[in-house]
Amino acid sequence: MPSTGRIAVVTAWLVRCVGVLLCLAVVVIHIMDQGGFPGSKMPTYVGIGYYLIEMFGVVAAVLFIGGEMRTGWFLAIGVAAGPLVGFILSRGPGLPNYADDKGNWTEPLGLASMMVEGVLLALAVTQFARRSRAHAPVGYGVPA
Repeated sequence: MPSTGRIAVVTAWLVRCVGVLLCLAVVVIHIMDQGGFPGSKMPTYVGIGYYLIEMFGVVAAVLFIGGEMRTGWFLAIGVAAGPLVGFILSRGPGLPNYADDKGNWTEPLGLASMMVEGVLLALAVTQFARRSRAHAPVGYGVPA
């Protein structure tokens, strides 16, 4: 295998590993924030949101390990974007029946979460877009 081919394989493997680690980091941060598993986050819809983030974070990591990269990156976009939106809404205008974090922009675990999710979002969007272009039919903006 030419050295450029080996570099591409190693790079793809490293990107996949970073995706796995970032998705699992999001899961761990949210388990810590809810006080363990199953934890308790009230109101109920917030707790369900946490469980969904955790479940899809694990599913995305498993997809990466199994080589299903396009679906994994698609899920990773949600795993990253969901908590980012939730963080902003819960600290800014607030959420219905949930005022625990309103104005609490400097919580250390929340800031760590934003950093991890921001990196995951940037990586997932670029990787998903790259794979989507590779699967697009000719005539949809992809040169023949």
